[in-house]
Amino acid sequence: MILPPLLELFPLSGPVRAQVTIPGSKSITNRALLLAAVSARPVTLHGALWSDDTEIMTGCLQKLGIRISLTADPLESGNRTIEIAGRGGVIAPGGSPHAPLDLFVGNAGTAARFIAALVCLGEGHYRLSGTARMHDRPQGALFAALRELGYSVSSPNDRLPAVICGAGPRPGARCSVRIEESSQFASALILSSTRGGWRVTVEGENAEESPYVQLTSELVRAFPLLGGDFSVEPDASSASYFWGANWLLRSSEIRIAGWMATSSQVDARFPDTIRNFPKTISRRHDLGDSIMTAIVLAPFSNSEKIFVDLERLRVQECERVQALHTELEKCGARIVEEGEGLRITPGPLHGAEIETYDDHRMAMCFAMLGLVVPGIRIRNPECVRKTFPNFFEKLAAVPPDGLGVRFARL
Repeated sequence: MILPPLLELFPLSGPVRAQVTIPGSKSITNRALLLAAVSARPVTLHGALWSDDTEIMTGCLQKLGIRISLTADPLESGNRTIEIAGRGGVIAPGGSPHAPLDLFVGNAGTAARFIAALVCLGEGHYRLSGTARMHDRPQGALFAALRELGYSVSSPNDRLPAVICGAGPRPGARCSVRIEESSQFASALILSSTRGGWRVTVEGENAEESPYVQLTSELVRAFPLLGGDFSVEPDASSASYFWGANWLLRSSEIRIAGWMATSSQVDARFPDTIRNFPKTISRRHDLGDSIMTAIVLAPFSNSEKIFVDLERLRVQECERVQALHTELEKCGARIVEEGEGLRITPGPLHGAEIETYDDHRMAMCFAMLGLVVPGIRIRNPECVRKTFPNFFEKLAAVPPDGLGVRFARL
C-alpha cells in the first residue's frame, strides 16, 4: 500500500471478528542477525521482520562482508526467510583513519549500538553515522565500555557520528556498562562478546531486571551459534495496537495469530495489562514501548491513569513524552505532564491532524483513535515502515485478516 502524506481514518461502523498475523519481532530479528553474522556456520532465520530497521541492519552486515540472502515468507508479507553465512566473527577490514569504512545506521537504535560493538572485532577504522535524530541519541555509556575493553572510539560528544578502530577479539577483557539511558548498550556488548571473549558487567538502575537485557541473554543461550535454523516470534510491541483495538472496540473480538504462550519480550505482558488496566503503569517495571499504546487508550478508561518512569521515551525516535502530551491534548484529552510521567483523566476526544514526528509508534498509536473518533488524520503514515511496513494494510484488510478500516487519502 502506497501511503499519502496525510491519511484520514473513518471509525468502524460495527463490531469486528478478526485474527491478525503480526510480523516478526524487530528486537529479536536484529539480535538474531548479529548472532548469525558471528556464527561459525550458516544460519536461517524464519519469520524475520523485514522493515526499515532490519533492512538497515542487514545492509551494514553485508557491507562488513557477511553474505545474506532473502526469500518471501508465505505466511506474512512483512516477514522474510533470511539466510546468513556466518564467518565466526570475521568481518571486512575497515579503512584508514582518514578514509574509514562508512556504515549508515539511519535512525535504528539497535543497528547503531549493535554494529558499534561488532566492528571492534574487525581491523581498521569504521565510521558510523545516521539521521540527525540518531546523532542526538545517547551512545556515551556504550563508547565508555568499548574504550574500557581497549578499543579506540573517536567522537567529539560521545554520540554519532563516531569512528571506531577495530582491533579484533580480546578474550578476557572486562568492562562495565550502565543502562539508564538504553539497555541496548548492554545488549550490544553481550551479543558481540560471544566472539570477542569479553566479560561484561551490567550496572545501573534495573540492571539485573532489565527485560531487554534478559531477552538478549536468553537469545544468546538459545541461538544456534554452530549453524542451523532459528524462528523469530511475532513482535509483541506491534501486536499491542491490535490487542488495544480489541480493548477499545468492546463488542469486537480481535486476536493475534500464533501468539506466544510464553515470551521474553516485555510487551508480551500488554494483553494482561490492558485487560486489568491498573491505575499506575511503569515503563521501567511493567511495559516497554507498548506503554505508549496504553497512554493513548487511557482517555477511554473508566478512571484516572498515571504513567511513570517514562524517561527513556524522551531519547528514542522522538521526544515521545512531549509528543504524546501534545498530540493527545490536540484531540481534547485531559493530560498533565508530571516530571517523568503523564497523568490522564478519562473524557471524550475529537478529531485532529496528528503530527507523527517521523516516529512509527506515534503513527500506529494514534491510528487506534481513528477506529472510534471521527476526524483523526495521520501525517506521514509511511513512517511505520521502520518496524511494521504493512500496518495500515492490516487495518484495511477485510476481516478476519484485518479490521476493515476505511481511509481517505488527503
